Amino acid sequence: MQEPTLLILAAGMGSRYGSLKQMDGLGPGGETIMDYSIYDAIRAGFGKVVFVIRKSFADDFKAVFSAQRYQVKIAVEYVMQELDMIPSEFKLNPERTKPWGTNHAVMVASGVIKEPFAVINADDYYGRNAFEVLANFLTGVTGKQNDYCMVGYQLGKTLSELGAVSRGVCSADTNGYLTTVVERTHIERIEGTIKYKDENGNMVAVDDKAIVSMNMWGFTPDYFTHSGKMFADFLRDKGNDPKSEFFIPLVVNNLVASGTAKLKVLTTDSEWFGVTYQGDRPKVVEKLNALIAKGEYPQKLWA
Repeated sequence: MQEPTLLILAAGMGSRYGSLKQMDGLGPGGETIMDYSIYDAIRAGFGKVVFVIRKSFADDFKAVFSAQRYQVKIAVEYVMQELDMIPSEFKLNPERTKPWGTNHAVMVASGVIKEPFAVINADDYYGRNAFEVLANFLTGVTGKQNDYCMVGYQLGKTLSELGAVSRGVCSADTNGYLTTVVERTHIERIEGTIKYKDENGNMVAVDDKAIVSMNMWGFTPDYFTHSGKMFADFLRDKGNDPKSEFFIPLVVNNLVASGTAKLKVLTTDSEWFGVTYQGDRPKVVEKLNALIAKGEYPQKLWA
C-alpha cells in the first residue's frame, strides 16, 4: 500500500493579505500554517510533500522549507507554476498577469506524483482529524482510478469578519457523494445572513450549514490526465481572457456530471481557520497557541 502524497498550493501571493502569507511565521517558533499541515500529514501517514511555488521566490522558499526542516520525516519536492506553462499550440496573452488557477497548480505536479495525493492550500489550517480521514481514504484507493474525495466544512465556520472570501459551495447525494461544487468568489455575512454574489452581481442568501470546499481534495493520479484534456478545452474557450482561472471545481464538476468519476464528501470534527486578510492574523496566532496549550502540538514543531 502506497503512502499518499501531500500537494501544497503555495504559488499565490495573496492579494487580499498583501504579502507572501504562506511564509508568514504564526507559531511561537516561527512556524507557518503549512508547518502545522505538514506535521499533521506526517502523523496521518503521508510519505511526501510537494510544494507548488513560483520561480520569483523559489530560492527564499527552499531555504526555509527544506527536507532538513522536517528532520527527514517526510520527502520534499518542489514544482514551479508559471504563466507560460501551457500547451505549445496556445499563445499566452501578454496582458495576463494572473495565475491560471488552482487546477493548473495541481497539473504542474504531474511529473512528481504517481500515487494517490491530497491537495491543500498553503494558508489554510485544516486540523489533525481532517488529515487522518483524508489519509485513510487515499490509502484505500491505491491502484484505483476515478475515485476521489474532498473534506467538507460548514460555511458559517469558515468566514472572515474582515471582508468577503471565496468558497466552493457543495451539494451531495444521500450517499455522501458530490453532485456539484460551485466556486463563489465573493461570500460574506451581511446583517447576520450569509450571502454570495452570483454571476449577475446579485447577493443571494445561503445557509450557514452549507458544506463548502476549503480546497482540501483527494485524487488518484489519473486526475492529471483528465485535467490536461480539460485545460486544452479551457484555453480554447477562455484562454485569451487575462482574468480567467482554471479552478479545481471546474474539473471536478465536469468529471462528476459526466459520470467519469465519483467524489466522496468526507466529514471532520476539525476546525478550519486561515488568513485571508492581515487582520485575520492575530486570531490565527491565538488559535494556534490555544491548540498548543491543549497539547495538540508541541511548543516548537521541529525542535
